[in-house]
Amino acid sequence: MYKYKRVFTIVIDSLGIGAMEDSKAYGDIGVDTLGHISEAVDQFHIPNLQRLGLANLHPLKQVTPAENPTGYYTSMSEASVGKDTMTGHWEMMGLKIEKPFQTFTDTGFPEELLEELKKRTGRRIIGNKSASGTEILDELAEEEISTGAMIVYTSADSVLQICGNEETFGLEELYRCCEIARELTMKDEWKVGRVIARPYVGKKPGEFKRTSNRHDYALKPYGRTALNVLKESGFDVISVGKINDIFVGEGITEAYKSKSSVHGMEQTLEIVQKDFTGLCFVNLVDFDALWGHRRDPLGYAKELEQFDLNLGVLLSKLKQDDLLIITADHGNDPTYKGTDHTREKVPFIAYSPSMKGSGALKPISAFAAIGATITDNFNINMPEGTIGTSVLNQLQ
Repeated sequence: MYKYKRVFTIVIDSLGIGAMEDSKAYGDIGVDTLGHISEAVDQFHIPNLQRLGLANLHPLKQVTPAENPTGYYTSMSEASVGKDTMTGHWEMMGLKIEKPFQTFTDTGFPEELLEELKKRTGRRIIGNKSASGTEILDELAEEEISTGAMIVYTSADSVLQICGNEETFGLEELYRCCEIARELTMKDEWKVGRVIARPYVGKKPGEFKRTSNRHDYALKPYGRTALNVLKESGFDVISVGKINDIFVGEGITEAYKSKSSVHGMEQTLEIVQKDFTGLCFVNLVDFDALWGHRRDPLGYAKELEQFDLNLGVLLSKLKQDDLLIITADHGNDPTYKGTDHTREKVPFIAYSPSMKGSGALKPISAFAAIGATITDNFNINMPEGTIGTSVLNQLQ
């Protein structure tokens, strides 16, 4: 028998809670995504996160700590090198990344790669620099629409991104070009963590808007993860949002693609009504993509308030043998310089209606505690070579 029949793990993408000890080595000094969001807004209404213990874990200007928090809470530090999406999620499921993914932030992509991409796709390439996704559309989308050229750009992450107007470039053509780019960037000297298709609509600057038809072409995880052993042992592994893309389907039994973070929570509220045994693994990307990278603390705060409303509904629907874990994959301080992720600790909040206790846990030294806890619950061993220590016995 299992302590919990269903585990819901929700990743609030980029919700860091303060700098790690080594954050200076990543150029991140004094970063604090959640704390600086609180400082930047007048009102911050998150009663459900509050009662679970978020303000007990991290002081917030407007939110008082709960006198009797209902959840267990602590901070988690990242054991892997890096501060990107794939590193964070892969570590949650047991992989320690020793070598950071390659980036082309400062130099753009090599001419040899671009020439091969141009040859294989039959399209001229414009861009080739590190840029915000919205800024590069305002700069180059009109040229792409009028000439058929292909916007290729990167960021501080290990990514190659290609923009395509859904009406003039076409989704299928965009996906075709990205598949070619993924094949080319499997070479060691060009290897990036993800190739991302970035479709958009609009005809002129100020009107351009990216759509939910984004698709990530990620590297496969370097080894077997908690997801693999869960699936192999006959458990359900349901993904919501970009989880399926991050793990390239490895260990996933059922996948739901989300249009937004709100939609992702709505999908989770549908899944909680289903009878399954295993894991529902959710990523809510808008916090990162819409607000962190765009350095918008007000938008981030409002998104958290919307999440909190849906969290309240989810809490009301959890069964006695359900476990909810809320966490993040890295930071993205919307008040910090630049547009990059920030190297931060992340929250670990756990709750079940059956819990008799609550309160602070000791700080956790690796995100992989999540995967280890989930597999421990289902009485299966983590794959060989993975990291992580279960905290299941502390959740009473």
